[in-house]
Amino acid sequence: MAATSALRRDARFDGLPLPDVYARVSRHIPAIEWPALAPDVEAILRLKRERNAVILAHNYQAPEIFHTVSDIVGDSLALAREAVTVDADVIVLAGVHFMAETAKILNPEKTVLIPDMGAGCSLADSITAEDVRALKRKYPGVPVVTYVNTSAAVKAESDVCCTSGNAADVVRALGVPRVLMIPDEFLARNVQQQVPEVEMLTWAGHCEVHERFTPDDIAAVRDSYPGITVIAHPECPPEVVEASDFSGSTAMMMNYVTSKRPSQVVLVTECSMADNIAVANPDIEFIKPCNMCPHMKRMSLANIRRALETMTHEVTVEPALADRARMAVERMLAVKPTPVVSPVPKS
Repeated sequence: MAATSALRRDARFDGLPLPDVYARVSRHIPAIEWPALAPDVEAILRLKRERNAVILAHNYQAPEIFHTVSDIVGDSLALAREAVTVDADVIVLAGVHFMAETAKILNPEKTVLIPDMGAGCSLADSITAEDVRALKRKYPGVPVVTYVNTSAAVKAESDVCCTSGNAADVVRALGVPRVLMIPDEFLARNVQQQVPEVEMLTWAGHCEVHERFTPDDIAAVRDSYPGITVIAHPECPPEVVEASDFSGSTAMMMNYVTSKRPSQVVLVTECSMADNIAVANPDIEFIKPCNMCPHMKRMSLANIRRALETMTHEVTVEPALADRARMAVERMLAVKPTPVVSPVPKS
């Protein structure tokens, strides 16, 4: 995986024999377990050809999905960008429901499937469209910046969407002194540190994975592993981000690790992140006091195979609602990222 991108664009394994596919995950899946997984992998690769389907997988997916059958992988921003131009009749979203909705919003003519309809999100569940309408009545004229971790109905009430990877850029691009940044309170407070000139009005939504981390967790890791590099997701509480060495989206985390190459690192996020980066970076030691996302873990090779065999579960969004939500997502995708400037060498 290239250090400059969280996406794997050449991940079509259709022509590879299964032993070569297994070689990609052999450090993380014991050889004794592979025979139980191989039939599903083989069937999925065949079904993708038959259905003209692609699999989009979030960075939190387990290695047996992320590294064997997925065509496009990345964070929420990367998946949203790639969903616009994906060349397929069928999109299978190995992630949670709001991601599948976003893929459908951006591809109304394509069939979008999610293998398990129960794959939800605590952030998406924390706010409703009526909540957003009430906020707009309370703060008339204040732009609503909505995290993509929300339902289509909430996106439809928003001015622009953002991800953890581009939230600061989206806020700056609005050029206003005040925004409603919903629903993730911690993301908004962390972005406030990057854009101090803009007042963030927040909503008390939290990610059930990231809200559980504490500064004491960081201190304990540093005590046990002196010199370790600590990387936190911006959905963590601000005091956790402050105690870390770097904070960024899952794509930024991957890029940081593969470019800086710390000898020992802890990723303060969902557990599968470390597994997936470690596949391509066996020389880096990952310490893993992480939290598991129960919704992401509802994805499996077996239910991805079943989704392609039965063409279920199809995700639909009412066209008028999708049109309004699409405007907010497209405004986000149109925002140009801030250029990364290399530091000037000291003389």
